[in-house]
Amino acid sequence: MQRRDFLAFSLLAPMAWGGTLPAALAGTAPPVKPVPPDGKAHAFGFGRRRFLLDGREFRIHSGEMHPARIAKEHWRHRIRMARAMGLNTIALYVMWNYHEREPGQFDFETGNRDIVGFIRLCQEEGMWVYLRPGPYVCAEWTNGGLPAWLLRDPDTRLRDGDDPRYMAAVRRYIGALASRIAPLMVSRGGPVLMLQVENEYSMFAADVGYLKAIEAAWRAQGVAGPFAVSDGWKDLTRRRAYLPGAALGLDGADVDILAKGRAFAGEAPVWVGEGYPGWLTHWGEPVFASKDYVDTLRRVMKAGYSFNLYVVHGGTNFGLTAGANLEDDGSQFQPVITSYDYGAPIDERGCPMPQYERLRKVIVEATGITPPSVPPAEPSATFAPVTLEPYASLWDNLFEEPARIPVPGANEILFGQDQGLVLYRKRVEAGSRLRLEGVRDYAVVYMDGHEAGHVSRVEHPKVSSSPDVALPRGCILDVLVDTFGHVNFGPRLGDHKGLIGPVTLDGAPLRDFHAWPLPLDGAWLEHLRPLKGPPARGGVFFRGKIRLDKPGDVYIDMGEWTKGYLWVNGQLLGRYWHIGPQRRLFCPGPWLREGDNTVMVLDLHRSAGAGIHAAERLHD
Repeated sequence: MQRRDFLAFSLLAPMAWGGTLPAALAGTAPPVKPVPPDGKAHAFGFGRRRFLLDGREFRIHSGEMHPARIAKEHWRHRIRMARAMGLNTIALYVMWNYHEREPGQFDFETGNRDIVGFIRLCQEEGMWVYLRPGPYVCAEWTNGGLPAWLLRDPDTRLRDGDDPRYMAAVRRYIGALASRIAPLMVSRGGPVLMLQVENEYSMFAADVGYLKAIEAAWRAQGVAGPFAVSDGWKDLTRRRAYLPGAALGLDGADVDILAKGRAFAGEAPVWVGEGYPGWLTHWGEPVFASKDYVDTLRRVMKAGYSFNLYVVHGGTNFGLTAGANLEDDGSQFQPVITSYDYGAPIDERGCPMPQYERLRKVIVEATGITPPSVPPAEPSATFAPVTLEPYASLWDNLFEEPARIPVPGANEILFGQDQGLVLYRKRVEAGSRLRLEGVRDYAVVYMDGHEAGHVSRVEHPKVSSSPDVALPRGCILDVLVDTFGHVNFGPRLGDHKGLIGPVTLDGAPLRDFHAWPLPLDGAWLEHLRPLKGPPARGGVFFRGKIRLDKPGDVYIDMGEWTKGYLWVNGQLLGRYWHIGPQRRLFCPGPWLREGDNTVMVLDLHRSAGAGIHAAERLHD
């Protein structure tokens, strides 16, 4: 069962709270109001089933947000929004693959990769930090945060403590991150209270030794904890992968499940590792997902438990960072949309949603502490509708010599490519039925330069998922393969991209292709050769300018387009697709400027231009 299904069920079907405190917490007075992070060393640890700060009970009231999903210039505003809701802690994932894009090449400094800068901002704004550095995070992020270059070796076993290649990479990552995190621990005057070891490991495997190895790697680098784990109750009871002595976070749990968690945690704290005031949305779903967490939070706080809201603010899956879900048997591929709005209390733009004030009221009533005023929204912008015109063709920009490939296969293994596009070309003789097995995740088929059909891994009434495409005559065959993010959860974690299965014509295997790998973050995009005439087929880059009187946040409506990618001033905002439900992509104001701003679109099907429009929100 997918994480989405199981945790949604646990959220929608809690047992009623009858007003009796769990035995572990009964008769306790509310904790003394703790000091905020003040740059001085403090002692954070575990008492008898409680968190302790300087020897006094401390209840973590946390909201999660991810700096990788937020423009750096907006970080402080989002942290202030969380504090104004009454929270005292920010939880954040660190996405390993966002910081080590190639083996040994780390970036923890530039743009919204500046993890230390984000944590320092939390401290400046009076917020403690709960750090969730993986190595695996799920997070609906491509490959669950694990680098796709791990997939270049088909023998590498992800999340396996007995695989020396994987564990060597994990220790290198922890070593690079630990040197930055150690000075930020609460014991050294920083705001970081504790670290999570892995994420939801009982939903994947049962090797407690793997969790102990990750904990040991942190300790070896000078980060001594304390540590936490987070899991769903059903899988925890099935696989029992609990790290001894760790605080036990239970995802989607109400008070009845939290009380049962003591069977694993003993005297260590049990708390809500992820409480869901919103939910994720996949491409092709009829509406944006939403939840209501008010009543559950009231019960959790009344019972005296700590909690982490996943998420208080979601942000955006900019670029190619969105992940995907898949059933355990490989069916029902569900890529995550570009927006990570998540139906959260603080929306993608940073504005409070109706649930924000209701949750704020619950927190204030439970704590008796009046939080700061809600900060004003960041500036917004608008622009007049613009029609983008064809600018360049993918087909005119195959600069490199093609690779000669006996048979198509995994992009990571053949080309060392994470996502993006790959074009396969071959002359074929007369036949009737081309069959593309293992399309991951979308393929457009051309016959002598004319679109003959497409194959989608996503099943939806508006697209074809049949692996068969009619080819009534011999032709130059082009197969343009497009990818979504890697599966981020479950046993199919680490699925390869490309044309994984055989390519046949009337049952006979096709061999010996020319292939062009086309990473969408490649330098070749900066030197596109312009069109010399009207384009005859899809795979066209369109370009235009939007004029702003003043920069500010804006949504760009792509409702007139089919499927592809959108850049603004060279920043890849993400994917769009006509099957919805998302048709508007968020562009942060700091990425725009007064006057003209360049917009570029790559559409896989259109050859004629279309309009873009400004909007104020993700959807009406």
